[in-house]
Amino acid sequence: MRIISGTHRGRIIATPANLRARPTTDFAKENLFNILNNIVDFEELDALDLFSGTGSISFELASRGVKSVVSIEINNVHHKFIKDTATKFGFNNLFAVKANAFLYLKSCSKQFDLIFSDAPYDLEQSNEVIDMVLSKGLLTDDGILIFEHSKTLNFESHANCFDTRHYGSVNFSFFRKEENNCK
Repeated sequence: MRIISGTHRGRIIATPANLRARPTTDFAKENLFNILNNIVDFEELDALDLFSGTGSISFELASRGVKSVVSIEINNVHHKFIKDTATKFGFNNLFAVKANAFLYLKSCSKQFDLIFSDAPYDLEQSNEVIDMVLSKGLLTDDGILIFEHSKTLNFESHANCFDTRHYGSVNFSFFRKEENNCK
């Protein structure tokens, strides 16, 4: 796992053997950030990374200079790894929070410019994140929700979906506050 761009470009993130997360592949992450480069100004973003796992997306966002990224992870080992790595890399803009992502969303009142959700693919209620984020108004007016999911899920008919991308076994669906529809 590596950081693709920004202040820590090329930096390898060595994960300990006891991390059981499935990080977004470097190939998919690189393609995702190529898309984001064309639609966001990273230095103006407040971001939220749900189900952070290894912290790969949070580290990439922090390296690219976001104002802040809140990294939500419930697993003690993963949370500690994210927190320790952020300290080691000097990421003062990354805030690791040990919490259940669903409970965090229910109690959250802050709006974000970018929300990334990468729940375990086998977590049945993972797609509830989309409607929770949209119904609670957690996106800013121009905010984007990116939902990573398996190929078994399809959100192209969701009214707020504006794009979908597929990179091998990794799928991203993009959502905004206003209704767009992917088709």
